[in-house]
Amino acid sequence: MKKLLLASAATFAFGGAAMADDVKVGVLLGFTGPLESITPAMGSAAELAMAEVNASGKFALGNVVSVRGDSTCVDAPAATAAAERLVTSDGVSAIVGGDCSGVTGAVLQNVARPNGIGMISPSATSPALSTAEDDGLFFRTAPSDARQGEIMADILTEKGIKSVALSFTNNDYGKGLADSFAAAFAAKGGAITISAPHEDGKADYAAEVASLASAGGEMLVVAGYVDQGGKGIIQASLDTGAFSTFYLVDGMYGESLISAIGDALNGSFGAVPGTDSDGAAKFQELAKAAGFDGTSAFTAESYDAAALIMLSMAAAGSTNSKDWSGKVMDLANAPGEPILPGELGKALELIAAGTDIDYVGASAVELVGAGESAGNYRQYEIKDGTISTVGYR
Repeated sequence: MKKLLLASAATFAFGGAAMADDVKVGVLLGFTGPLESITPAMGSAAELAMAEVNASGKFALGNVVSVRGDSTCVDAPAATAAAERLVTSDGVSAIVGGDCSGVTGAVLQNVARPNGIGMISPSATSPALSTAEDDGLFFRTAPSDARQGEIMADILTEKGIKSVALSFTNNDYGKGLADSFAAAFAAKGGAITISAPHEDGKADYAAEVASLASAGGEMLVVAGYVDQGGKGIIQASLDTGAFSTFYLVDGMYGESLISAIGDALNGSFGAVPGTDSDGAAKFQELAKAAGFDGTSAFTAESYDAAALIMLSMAAAGSTNSKDWSGKVMDLANAPGEPILPGELGKALELIAAGTDIDYVGASAVELVGAGESAGNYRQYEIKDGTISTVGYR
């Protein structure tokens, strides 16, 4: 692919004077709500990529500025209003986000498409988003839950687990993941004794847990949120003795769960998007130097989402979403010079020279189908009150 020759023009900062106009990128995540313990690191990761591009002095379109918006994760009207402000008041040219599937779908249909604004989500995983009308404006650096369901079934089957109870958060994310897992587990001969939704925000989950316990199962699969109903279901299960071991989906991954539940989680396990690639290791170094936890869920995907937006703008020579969105798939996939975290300046040089790049990034990015990650997962177990990686898939 031939790239436009770009002149250097940026300053290292999110604000202040620039040699060209500021290029505003929205970071729309649930800074409040059921994932609020992991979104600060996600936001920092996206902004790390922006700072790297600014520091390179090679982004000719302007000084990249992060503008945050709160999706709340679960309140679609609030997320839509926040996105509207990002677009109409703040004038963003792109959005990193949303984070949770339901609000992401609402923002895509009600804000992004009507206004022609491109989005790259680092964590919205509902399979329904794979077929959503998007006018070519929506991408995901996170894999679909169609893939996660298969990973869950594989892990449980390999551990000899033949029957489980399933509790899922009652929204697009929870329902989509529950369906994907059910199909994959059944295909491997597994049985789900009960598949029951739970509502977030309740003070007491005794009734839900009683139903789960009555159905039985060797363990409980919790497809919920680390700071909300999923945590409540686990605590109520432990308090009543209904279940003692849990499979934790990606939305349940976080140190806040360990802090809240404690040693009772020992022996539970799960998987979260992740890879042991060279890019992942480099990202960990950069995150540590920047002062945030690069092992936190969806941080690598957040860095990659922001990086792909800016590199696509450079390749298009434009901040207009209808221009840069057409470059994303080319940059994210082979052939081309591999680009890892810390090499965004190098990528900009290659793009300006008309050289193909293959953005590998922090999460070993490969976009397939409608522009979503092919899917790499880090398998973990909780031992002695800590999260221990046991392999990659």
